[in-house]
Amino acid sequence: MFVYRRYSPSDFRRVKALISSGSSDYEIASALKIPRSTAQNWRLRDIPPRTLKPAPRVWRPSDGAAYSYLLGIYLGDGHIVGASRLDIYMDASYPAVVEEVERTIATAYPTSHTRRDSRPGSIRIVGSGVDWSKAIPQHGAGKKHERSIELVDWQRALTEANPEAFIRGLIHSDGCRCVNEFRTRLPSGRVASYSYPRYFFSNLSADIRRLFTDHCEQIGIRWTQSNHRNISISHRASVATLDEFVGPKS
Repeated sequence: MFVYRRYSPSDFRRVKALISSGSSDYEIASALKIPRSTAQNWRLRDIPPRTLKPAPRVWRPSDGAAYSYLLGIYLGDGHIVGASRLDIYMDASYPAVVEEVERTIATAYPTSHTRRDSRPGSIRIVGSGVDWSKAIPQHGAGKKHERSIELVDWQRALTEANPEAFIRGLIHSDGCRCVNEFRTRLPSGRVASYSYPRYFFSNLSADIRRLFTDHCEQIGIRWTQSNHRNISISHRASVATLDEFVGPKS
């Protein structure tokens, strides 16, 4: 079964080239996945029909790093309403993160429009003017941790090319940097106090946690799973790596 679509002049040229090589209408239809009647009609033409228009380009975001960051934010705090509205619920305690999310939407989608709705303790960022169901195909019915979350090929290519931006978005949505402090009694009897920084990423979805850890491993970050929902990063070199592009939320 063929899917009828709008053909481009290059489609017409490919058909004419196969005709010149001696291919039958059936062979042309099979090779190019077009209806046989189209090949038969074009066999009789010397120029493309006027109705032919250039085939639309497959949509891709113009800024891969901005898209990767926004995808990380969506996986933690985002929700798509219908197909044209993106809602992101942010903690009002982190105004710098809120501003970065707004800037990133404008960078990834220059034609989009954003606005804020302030609520007690939280801020909802609303993005419109984009077909979000195509831009973020992970949209679906139900809670994210109750359904499969997988990146499609073009998304995976972008996040793997921009792992720092993707990790930053995930941590800004569902992670934090904190200082772990503890006391211990030494053999001498003295009680010593220690502190060290660590990062946490917390999400109920095993798929989203795996996306986080996969991209951490890509850039050499060591992690451990503290419990059923928390990923901990306390290795000194790994914390230093995260500090280079994440740091404390503000």
